[in-house]
Amino acid sequence: MTWMDITQPLGPTIGHWPGDTPFSYTTAFTKQQTGSVNIGKITTSLHTGTHADAPFHFLDSGPKISELDIHCFIGQARVIDVSAESIINKEALSRFHLDGAERLLLKTAVRSNPGVFPEKITAIHPDCGPYLKEKGICLIGVEVPSVDQLDSRDMAAHHALYENGVQILENLVLEKINPGDYELIALPLLIEGADGSPVRAVIRRRGGVE
Repeated sequence: MTWMDITQPLGPTIGHWPGDTPFSYTTAFTKQQTGSVNIGKITTSLHTGTHADAPFHFLDSGPKISELDIHCFIGQARVIDVSAESIINKEALSRFHLDGAERLLLKTAVRSNPGVFPEKITAIHPDCGPYLKEKGICLIGVEVPSVDQLDSRDMAAHHALYENGVQILENLVLEKINPGDYELIALPLLIEGADGSPVRAVIRRRGGVE
């Protein structure tokens, strides 16, 4: 029942979207300067490292991160291994037992590598949105920076998931996590007006299915 961290560590070498704001941490004021404490400062894109997407990220009228239901980010989650699939669609997911899953975390052929932004990923097909809703799943998590192809402009998977009530976690670290049922905590920060947020994602085994 040990909690396991599935978060990419934020640091100076972490990969980020090309052209986006890289992560940096500096000590803005030292204890020597203040006389009492060190004070740090971070600069980052909200989509660097392990993070949650808000619908506002891809839809101007969509809810902001502070408006999302936090219950979707806490609770029972099922990890499945879809690394044999070239694309993750309804047909691929239907080969797995998803009844009662509530939240779904996907191990894909492209593993999370915090220091390298991938050149290619295994994307989510839009037909997963209605299928996940049918199964009662409110959140999907992936090991890569996006549920859509990296060069996508229509963001079809993002839209399909949102339209079916499925929240999105990206850049999880699942390489050492076996398929099965877990408890998940992956809370986004309460950032008003934001299109996403870093999360600290942790899971612990519940004794699940293979």
